[in-house]
Amino acid sequence: MTSAYASAYERSLKDPEGYWGEAARQIDWIKPADKVLDDSAAPLYRWFTGGVLNTCHNALDRHVAAGRADQAAIIYDSPITGAKRTITYADLLDQVSRFAGVLTRQGVEKGDRVIIYMPMIPEALVAMLACARIGAVHSVVFGGFAPHELATRIDDATPKALVCASCGLEPGRIVRYKPNIDAAIDAASHKIPSVVVFQREQETASLIAGRDVDWAAEMAVAEPQACVPVAATDPLYILYTSGTTGQPKGVVRDNGGHAVALRQTMTTLYDVEPGDVFWAASDVGWVVGHSYICYAPLLAGCTTVVFEGKPVGTPDAGTFWRVIEEHKVRVLFTAPTAFRAIRREDPNGELVRKYDRSSLKYLFLAGERSDPETLKWAEEQLKVPVIDHWWQTETGWAICGNPMGLEKFPVKHGSPTKAMPGWDVQVLDEGRHQVEPGQIGALVCKLPLPPGALPTLWNAEERFRKSYLNEFPGYYQTGDAGFVDDDGYVYVMTRTDDVINVAGHRLSTGAMEEVLAKHPDVAECAVIGVADDLKGQVPLGFVCLKVGVDRESDQIVKELVRLVRDEIGPVAAFKQAVVVKRLPKTRSGKILRGTMQKIADHQDYKMPATIDDPDILPEIEEALEEIGLAGKRPETV
Repeated sequence: MTSAYASAYERSLKDPEGYWGEAARQIDWIKPADKVLDDSAAPLYRWFTGGVLNTCHNALDRHVAAGRADQAAIIYDSPITGAKRTITYADLLDQVSRFAGVLTRQGVEKGDRVIIYMPMIPEALVAMLACARIGAVHSVVFGGFAPHELATRIDDATPKALVCASCGLEPGRIVRYKPNIDAAIDAASHKIPSVVVFQREQETASLIAGRDVDWAAEMAVAEPQACVPVAATDPLYILYTSGTTGQPKGVVRDNGGHAVALRQTMTTLYDVEPGDVFWAASDVGWVVGHSYICYAPLLAGCTTVVFEGKPVGTPDAGTFWRVIEEHKVRVLFTAPTAFRAIRREDPNGELVRKYDRSSLKYLFLAGERSDPETLKWAEEQLKVPVIDHWWQTETGWAICGNPMGLEKFPVKHGSPTKAMPGWDVQVLDEGRHQVEPGQIGALVCKLPLPPGALPTLWNAEERFRKSYLNEFPGYYQTGDAGFVDDDGYVYVMTRTDDVINVAGHRLSTGAMEEVLAKHPDVAECAVIGVADDLKGQVPLGFVCLKVGVDRESDQIVKELVRLVRDEIGPVAAFKQAVVVKRLPKTRSGKILRGTMQKIADHQDYKMPATIDDPDILPEIEEALEEIGLAGKRPETV
C-alpha cells in the first residue's frame, strides 16, 4: 500500500499540474488559472498563468465572511515593553482596509512599490497586508538596517512610499529609526515622495513637512479600500538578500503560487487547523516572517503570534515557555540558534519545567543547520517532535521537512528528513553527474520549482539565471552541499563555499561542527577553513561554553581535537580551536563564517549589513591573534 507521503510526492513530480491545481482549490480565485504550469519560457516557469486573485482577501476577508470575525488573528506579545494585545480577524480587516486607504491617499497604486521599515509590532503586518490589498508590491527591510543598505534597496525598488516606525526596541536600548531613514533617502538617487511614520510611545520622531505623514492622523481620515484584483503572476513582494557583489538581490514572490503553496504547507508540513495558534519566533524582515508570521497562518485561518523579544534576556531563558503557556501555542517555529542560546543559559531545563506547555504539539527549527545535540536537548526537554526543516529566502517555504500532516517519519538527527512534495532534490558532483547515496555533492532541485519559489529577481533576470540556473542546467542551484542516504533522507552539511579542501580532501565543516557540539561543555560552535601553506586549508573551530563551565580552555580544546580525530579521523587535520564568548551572527541567527574566515586569513572584509552586533568582530579578531592568526598571521600567507 502506497503511503500518503509517497503518493503525494510521486504525484507532485509526475503530475504537477494535477497536484497543484487541486491544492489551488483551498484559495479563493476571482478567475481560475488558464494554465496551472506555464513552461512556455523554460527554464523560467510560471504558475497559475491567467489566474486572478487577491492575497489579502484570502488572508482576511474570506475568514471574516466565513464566521471567524471574532477569532484572534494576531496575538502581540512584547516582553520588552510589557505590552500584550489581541487583534481579531474583524479588527485586522478594518485596520488593513483603512491603511490601504492611507497608502492610496499617498498616491500608491497597483504595481507601485512600498518599502516597510518596521520592528516586530502588528502594524508591520497591517502595512504588508494593506499593500497586498491594493496590489502594491511591498519590500520589507529589517528595522535598524544601516542607511547605506537601505539606500541601495530604495534605488533598486524605486518605491512610491516608505512606511516606518519611529523606533525599534532592543533589551535596554531604543533604536531610533527615523535618522536612518532620512539619511538613506538623502543618499539614494531615487527620491521617495511620501513617508508614513508610526509613532511609538518610546520615541517620537520628527516629521519633515511635505513628505512625512503621521500614521494615526492619516488612519483617522482614511477611506477603507476594497481588494484590487491582481494576476497570479503579479509580484506580491520583493525581499532583498545580500549579494556577493555588494548589490543586494531582490527575490520576487508572486501572488498566486505563493498563496497556494503556503496554504498547502500549513496542512501537509505543520499539521495545523484553522483556529490553532502558530508562532514563528522570527522577524518580519526575514523570509520566515513573511511566510509564517504574516501570510501562511492567516491564509489558513490560524492565529499568529507577533513577538517582540529575545529567547534569552527578556527577561530570561524561560520567555518562550511563558508565551506558549499564556497563548496556548500549538506550533513553535524558530531558529536553532535560539535554542542554543536557551540551552546555554538553562542547560538542565529548570525554566522549561516552570510552565505548562501542554498545548505545544511540535517544534520546528530552520534557518541554520540544526546540530543534533541541540535537537536532542529540545526533544528531551519538550517531549514533543522536534522537526528540522530546510529552506531558503529564495524558496519561500521548505524544500525538505518531516511532513507532519501527511506522514510522520522517524527523526534522524542531522537531517531535515525528506524532500517535500514539489521538490525534486538531487546531489550532483562538479561534473554535473548524480552521486551515490551517502556521497557529498551540490544539493540541487530539478526544474520546475514548485509554486511559491522565486520566479526571478527584481529587474535582474540575467542575474537570476547566473546565480541559480546556469551552473547546473535544468536545476536550481541551492548553494548548499550535502548528501542523500539510502532511505531518501537529505543531509544539508554546509554551504558549498564552506566545503574546505584539506590536502586534496573535500571536507564538510558542518560534520566537524556536529562533533564539537557533542562535547558536554560546548553550547555553540562553528568551524571555518583557514589558509595553510602546506595543506591549502585547515579547519579551525570556535566554541562558546555553557554557562557555569569554569574549566581551563586549553584542556577543553585538547578534548575537542581528540573528539574530531576519533569521529572523523586524522584526515580532518583538526588541530586548533578557540574559546570565545559569542559568535558573530546575522539578525536571523546565521553564523557569519565567511567574515570570520576573512579575519582569520587577515583579508579585507566588509562589515555585513545583517550583523546583529558589530562589537563581536573585534573579540573574534583578538582571540585569533592569540593563536597567531588574523593580524598576527605570517606575511607569507
